[in-house]
Amino acid sequence: MKTASQLSVTEMSSRDKSPHRREVEALRRSAREFLEEARGAFRRRHYDLSCLFSEQAVQLHLKSILLERIGDYPRTHHVRALLSEVLKEAYLEELEDFLHDNRARLSSLEDAYLMARYTTKAYTKEDAEDMVKLAEEAISTIEKTLGVKG
Repeated sequence: MKTASQLSVTEMSSRDKSPHRREVEALRRSAREFLEEARGAFRRRHYDLSCLFSEQAVQLHLKSILLERIGDYPRTHHVRALLSEVLKEAYLEELEDFLHDNRARLSSLEDAYLMARYTTKAYTKEDAEDMVKLAEEAISTIEKTLGVKG
């Protein structure tokens, strides 16, 4: 029997007890919590936080997918780059279509990470509503196309 360090990336990602299982689960849990916080911030009319938390939910979910599938993820905050990395690993037309159809919205979601943290940009109710919906759509699409449970 091979040790964890002797397993190929494919073998590791297919095993229930990969060396990264705990981190994958922690990232997924954090992604779910950020999405719930995004919804809560929206209800409380904290639109900047809602946008920031929406971005964090998608970013962490994508990182969990990459860690599970290839054993690592790029150290970036760019959701589109992370999604492109997922597509390199598992090309699925539905995921490619999602990226293509939502490129501008995903760019706005990426901007929320920087803008909400480092500037005084005021996000509107409509901005926050769209970003929460986009986060929900992104995570749902990723889970459905890749057969991943949240």
